[in-house]
Amino acid sequence: MKSDGYSLLTLVHKFNSRRVVFCGSDEIALPMLEYLNQLQAISLTGVLTQPDRRSGRGRKLKANSIKEWASQNSVEVRTPEKPTRNEIEWLKEIDAELVLVMAYGHILSQEFLDCTPLGCFNLHASLLPKYRGASPIETALANGDIETGVTLMRMVRKMDAGPLIGQETVQITSEDTGTSLRKKLADSCVPLIQKYLNDLISGGASELPQMENQVTYCRKLKKEDAHLNFSLGAKFLECRVRAFQAWPGSIFIYDETPLKIGSAKALPDQGLSPGQIEVKNNDIRVGTGEGSLQIFELQKPGGKMLPVADFIRGFTFDKNVQVKFAENQPLVSKNFH
Repeated sequence: MKSDGYSLLTLVHKFNSRRVVFCGSDEIALPMLEYLNQLQAISLTGVLTQPDRRSGRGRKLKANSIKEWASQNSVEVRTPEKPTRNEIEWLKEIDAELVLVMAYGHILSQEFLDCTPLGCFNLHASLLPKYRGASPIETALANGDIETGVTLMRMVRKMDAGPLIGQETVQITSEDTGTSLRKKLADSCVPLIQKYLNDLISGGASELPQMENQVTYCRKLKKEDAHLNFSLGAKFLECRVRAFQAWPGSIFIYDETPLKIGSAKALPDQGLSPGQIEVKNNDIRVGTGEGSLQIFELQKPGGKMLPVADFIRGFTFDKNVQVKFAENQPLVSKNFH
């Protein structure tokens, strides 16, 4: 009988809880979803996410991690190619009251933003107004920032431009990669939403307009961003290697062969000109605009990522060779492109 009473009490709590829908397509939101799904103050009523995409060598259709989580937790999930009037009607049918968004990949219409009583709120992985846009995690790391964070904001039609509700700051260490920093930011979403959820579901969240004179934008990363420009400083290049480790990677071209760097470290000046390679005692260093870059791991096309000592056993570098390099497109701008 006790268990029946508990079940009834749980149903009552759920009946009285706020009905929340989540929109997102990236695993960065999973810690927050796990937290929200345990709460009695809300009912996670539905999920909107991107459709299954083909991936891997077999190019088989694969669900993203958000869809998999929703299915495993018996949360209704919809996967439109792009949210339309159908999704707005669905939100109304299920009596959604609040929408939370993170890394969904769509600019939502004003009608969508206005269709729930408590509104739509977005979590963005930067300390806005810095790094609005598609690659805030990698950009913060590649630029050598010492801190970043997650921002909770009310959504408006303009990308990442809504008024701020709150922020959670995360420190960037000299060991962080794009992957490890993404994990830190994913975890930081939980205390951020913990702090402000009551305000969101009561409709009483304080909002602070963003300072437009401090806005910067980060663009979507491209395959070409992997190319290293050795006219830049070694410390900057080390940050870039760590930031782009998962994708697009960091490469330089040697004798028409692209070589991918797995890890590297900035060193003081070694007397090498930018792009000059020195191989000595199972060690590879490349001259830069300031200092030199010591490379610890390398990979050639079709091969495995290897420690440098193993790599040079099967790959010969000519003495005093100078690799070619070109300027990279800036990662950050003051205007959205």
